[in-house]
This record gives sequence, C-alpha cells and structure tokens, in this order.
Amino acid sequence: MNWLANLFGGRPSGSTALAPQQAAALDAWQKLPRADLSQSHYRTRCVVVDVEASGLHMGKDRLISIGAVAVSEGVIDATDAFEVVLRQDEVSSHENILIHGIGGSAQREGVDPADALLSFLRYVGRAPLIAYHAEFDQVMIGKAMKEYLGREPELAWVDLAWVLPELFREHIDDQVLLDQWLELFGIENIMRHNAVSDAYATAKLLLVAQQRATTLGKDSPSSFFDIEKARRWVRRKL
Repeated sequence: MNWLANLFGGRPSGSTALAPQQAAALDAWQKLPRADLSQSHYRTRCVVVDVEASGLHMGKDRLISIGAVAVSEGVIDATDAFEVVLRQDEVSSHENILIHGIGGSAQREGVDPADALLSFLRYVGRAPLIAYHAEFDQVMIGKAMKEYLGREPELAWVDLAWVLPELFREHIDDQVLLDQWLELFGIENIMRHNAVSDAYATAKLLLVAQQRATTLGKDSPSSFFDIEKARRWVRRKL
C-alpha cells in the first residue's frame, strides 16, 4: 500500500450516483484541513478502528460493520465512539453470524451504506486511523467507499502490528496476534469479534504504545508512520 499517498487527495472510482445531500457531505469532508501529524501524541486525536465483514476474503467479502473509539490527547473518551451496521442486501452465512453476532435482521435493517460511510467520515474527520493488522480494515472500508461513494477518500492509517515490535523489542520482535499483546499488558477484551469492543481494547494498547514511544523520543503520530515504513522496508529486503 502507498502509505505516503494516504496523506493526500482521494481516488475517484466508478460512476456511483450520490444524492445531492450525500455528495455535499463528501465534498465537505474533502475540504477539511488535514491533521498536523507532527504534533505530540498528547495533542492529537486518533481514531482506533475495527470492522466486521462477511468473511476474511478481502476480494469477495463485504463490509458489515465499523466500530471506532477515539483517543484524544492521550485519553480514551468513552463518549467519543462510533458504531454502524451497513444494510446488507444479502445476509452473511450462519457461521459468519456466530463469529460477530450481527444477525440477519440487524444486517437487513442496517443503515444505507452510503450514509453509513459518510457518517464514519464525519466522525473521523482528518484524524489518523489506528488498527491492528490494518490492511484488512483499510481494504474493506476502502472497497465499500468505492462501491457506495464512488471514490476512496484518502485516510492516514497506522498499523500497530508493525509499530509495537519496534517499541517493545525486549518482549516481541515480530508481528504476533493482537491477543498476545493484550495478554502481555493485561488488557481485557470484553466482547471478542465485536467491532467496538475490539477497537476499545486496541485503543488501550495504543495508549501503552504512545507512552512508550514518548519515552523513546518518538512522540508524534508521524513517528509511527516512520516506524511502520522502516519495518516494512526491512521486511521486503529479507
């Protein structure tokens, strides 16, 4: 993925026809000033994201729900959270429902996909997005935006799966499962495979990362981008 490009304009795709109000909302988001990612972690609002989908195949499966929790100035604000279920024309399989718990009725009665995605953009603003193994979340959200909004607005993503091993080399020196990091730092995930609960647990992990990074002089979101870029480069060279 082109991480530098994530800081700049959107990529148009297709000819999706938005209602005037929806088009205006998308245009308003595009005009928002970009966040200054060189500011301290403790002067920045980050949004931790998790998604649920109809399966794990990024090419053929569909985005079902988005959950997000904000970390603002080094604090998780329980009132600054987001959750939406996108209306599905075709309900996901029974096995899939058993994983995320979003039943057929909830899927059929979800929010219009374009409106759901626009509400997510309004919630995020220009804040950097944080996830663990972010590629899945980024691809599923981006694919849905291309389909329902006609373009994929450029969002700045940070993948903690690349950042944490650099900050905590004495514990883990490579990518591992999210649950291993949560166990290491005694972080409880109340409802596994619930988008908001997963995002909340990851937000607690982000606080740990921000605190450690600050002691190492990596005291801004831009430093996380640099860490991820460097570790990806090293991995490609191995």
